Amino acid sequence: MTVSVLTLIRNRRFQLLNLLKGLAAQNRKPDELVIACMQAVEEPDLPEIGVPIRQLLVPGEALPLARARNVAAREAKGETLVFLDIDCIASPPLIERFEAACQGREGLFLGEVLYLPGGAVTDPLDFDTLDALGVPHPSKPPMPLRGLRREPETGEFWGLSFALKKLVWDRLGGMDESFVGYGGEETDLAARLDPAGVPLYWTAGARAYHQHHVVHMPPLQHFDAIIANARRFHAKHGRWCMDYWLGQFAERGLIAWSSKAETLTALRSPTSAEIVAARQPETVRFS
Repeated sequence: MTVSVLTLIRNRRFQLLNLLKGLAAQNRKPDELVIACMQAVEEPDLPEIGVPIRQLLVPGEALPLARARNVAAREAKGETLVFLDIDCIASPPLIERFEAACQGREGLFLGEVLYLPGGAVTDPLDFDTLDALGVPHPSKPPMPLRGLRREPETGEFWGLSFALKKLVWDRLGGMDESFVGYGGEETDLAARLDPAGVPLYWTAGARAYHQHHVVHMPPLQHFDAIIANARRFHAKHGRWCMDYWLGQFAERGLIAWSSKAETLTALRSPTSAEIVAARQPETVRFS
């Protein structure tokens, strides 16, 4: 079975170079890496890692996350698609574990992600150190020790590291490109898994490491996109997504909303000072 790794980039060259190091260290290297560039130009002078690399330009001032994933998937040559966030470094068994999962059954397969502190990534990569320093997100369930574990709650889907057969991706219809900018497109895909008969699984051994970056709580810098995408999701599915952030926006007087409301009213935009104040210290690894 051929395997394509897909990632998206906008001005994250340092993170991309570390992602490439992780792919170079795979027990089973992928057959290609497809990079969807949400920027004006391709990334120049990428190092040779023993994996063919193709770059695709996906223009759009607002982050075209859904469209970029669809473009990368459409152009990918692999029978198996491994989506890896640009901030993620794959552990050496990741590709072989995802490939085995996709060979064994149909489904969407999630991998473990450990969040790193700043300064954890060295050259060359030291995976023992990354294992020691990385921590799982506290909201995620524990990983299976071996094999696969069915996840009945499709809302657990997250887009940092996952795999599925290209035929399954096509059957799902990819991501809904009406979601533009931050938020909503992954939750929308998750909402379509059960109706399409696509089960969700956690995959033992498919570990990735999330490179540290500054976190905003709440993500006020994405306020407009979150509001637009939350409304779009509600219109499509009859319920709200990103409730956690919407609740924090409401507490700050930015929106009029409750989880049982049928409408969401924007009262004002966050100020520059509020956005700066939402920036968390370097010790915070995730939201």
